[in-house]
Amino acid sequence: MSYRAADSLRSVTLDDVRGAQKMLSGVARVTAMEGSRHLSQLVGAPVHLKCENLQRTGSFKLRGAYVRIAGLLPEERAAGVVAASAGNHAQGVALASSLLGVHATVFMPKGAPLPKISATRDYGAEVRLHGQVVDETLAAAQEYAAGTGAVFIHPFDHPDVIAGQGTVGLEILEQCPEVRTIVVGMGGGGLAAGIAVAAKALRPDVRIVGVQAEGAACYPPSLAAGRPMSLLNPATMADGIKVGRPGVVPFGIVDELVDEVRTVSEDQLSAALLLCLERAKLVVEPAGASPVAALLAAPDAFEGPVVAVLSGGNVDPVLMQRVLRHGMAAQGRYLAVRLRLTDRPGALATLLGVLSTVDANVLDVSHVRTDPRLGLTEAEVELHLETKGPVHCAEVGRALRDAGYTVMA
Repeated sequence: MSYRAADSLRSVTLDDVRGAQKMLSGVARVTAMEGSRHLSQLVGAPVHLKCENLQRTGSFKLRGAYVRIAGLLPEERAAGVVAASAGNHAQGVALASSLLGVHATVFMPKGAPLPKISATRDYGAEVRLHGQVVDETLAAAQEYAAGTGAVFIHPFDHPDVIAGQGTVGLEILEQCPEVRTIVVGMGGGGLAAGIAVAAKALRPDVRIVGVQAEGAACYPPSLAAGRPMSLLNPATMADGIKVGRPGVVPFGIVDELVDEVRTVSEDQLSAALLLCLERAKLVVEPAGASPVAALLAAPDAFEGPVVAVLSGGNVDPVLMQRVLRHGMAAQGRYLAVRLRLTDRPGALATLLGVLSTVDANVLDVSHVRTDPRLGLTEAEVELHLETKGPVHCAEVGRALRDAGYTVMA
């Protein structure tokens, strides 16, 4: 493919990434690399988790933001910086600016989670809430930059940002020299591009696999067209990779160096987040769990040793609760059944007794007695059950049918 970044935007080299690593010494953590026995058994080869969810501010974004702001000229620093983000980039810019003594203004959507707004302020940025979606917030930030002279700090479309994110790749090669495949989530492509620059320069044999959410997969059509293409309405719970158009600079690098881009479903993202929490004891946001989702979806597709980059852990508690429920449902650990029974004293107790014999935990019971479809002595009951998986769900269904109940759903 022949697409290259615009001439005014230089590409990124291994020397840039190494320079960024020196600049980040004492600023960004060298995050842990944790082995996963469960994923290793599934893949049939060692799988390691690169825990950028444990980075300062909870994601890799500090790396690129710090390198970009540190590279500004004195007069640019004096004018301040501005960014637009719903979360991770906002916090990275806020902390980087605070450490460098630069005033930061961060525009965030009005619906941004309160913990992320609070954290961005606590890191030292002035937060302005504008718009309902990130595109509106981005436009406001760019208008502010044009009117005040503040430097706009793009979340992924700048060589300095990509060089900073590439330091993750250097750490991976240092911590796991035998790595064969690196799996990384992709939104605009800055992290994947940076890792690819570092890894391919030192280990051309390492395979780089990008992962996008199905509802926000802007890279597959863009790579097919040979240029960045826009999605009209990207939609995914993984807001960290919910980007409608690849960045110009990262696209050129991804086009050249990333070996494959895969997509994962919302169910797979939920299951991956649940696995990280239950098996690895790691709090990971949906975007950060996307590499694990790809491993779960196609474990035979990855040559080991594999490193999956957990890019962030900034998940709103309310979303976490919803995602965990969704993940448990996707794994067959929730079961909803609807059936009819005779509306008489003791009928519900008898039904619950049947469920207790198969160790199904009842979470919720709903009665309907006034539906015109029901007979005079009938009631319809809907139950929400917690189960141990698909096999247990089938066992519950058999027990109800054997007891004479007609399961309607």
